[in-house]
Amino acid sequence: MIDTHIHADARSGEDFKEMYLSGIDTAVTCAFYPYKIDNDTVLLNHLMRILNYDTKRAYEHGLELKVALGIHPTNTSVDGEIIFEELYQWIENKDIVAIGEIGLEDLTENEYRIFKRQLDIAEETKTNVIIHTPRKNKSEVLDEILEILPEHISPEYVVIDHINQNVVDKVISTDYTLGLTVQPQKMDKEEAIGILDEYGFDKFLLNSDMSNKPSDPLSVPKTVRELKRLGYEKKEIDKIAFKNAQKFFKF
Repeated sequence: MIDTHIHADARSGEDFKEMYLSGIDTAVTCAFYPYKIDNDTVLLNHLMRILNYDTKRAYEHGLELKVALGIHPTNTSVDGEIIFEELYQWIENKDIVAIGEIGLEDLTENEYRIFKRQLDIAEETKTNVIIHTPRKNKSEVLDEILEILPEHISPEYVVIDHINQNVVDKVISTDYTLGLTVQPQKMDKEEAIGILDEYGFDKFLLNSDMSNKPSDPLSVPKTVRELKRLGYEKKEIDKIAFKNAQKFFKF
């Protein structure tokens, strides 16, 4: 199994061990600094910690961490130029599998600027992006994201994450890959399974978004096992468990 969106820097080694023992071989850890800061160097140090330290911590417990780095919308008080320069280097060195997570939250001017710049870098370098949609005003913010994306990036590079039943109709007919987040206070496995049952398994990735917020490190295997218990076909379960992620991220 592959958990396609976590925040490893916020979690303990015991969580990584549990994930590995439950059948998760690989996880994608994304950038998110949990405080509002205006210092580019502090943010860069945080991103370097994810790349160079958290990957080693996870590996010690058997879990392979792939890395997505970028400027989360919560962290868009920074100027960002130092981070943008580093993104080119990380992409060239194949240190990261995506720019992420990026997106919009409060629809500030700086959020728009930094979001668009990162999309342009992704398009230029043919790099995947993991796009955040917020808990609050999800539909309104998603509308803004959907207006911006065609002007800056090809759909093949994009996963729009944290999609739920309230907004899935907005994106199901697009060419974007869609992320389902099974996390307390966000979406339970029954809702995720309901979306898969209605719309099929081909367009979706599955993740826990395990972070500093209430989280379940095992939400991916719990959802996969529930699909098996309910009698869904193995070839369909395999898509959401790992095959779609392998295809999108080119693992």
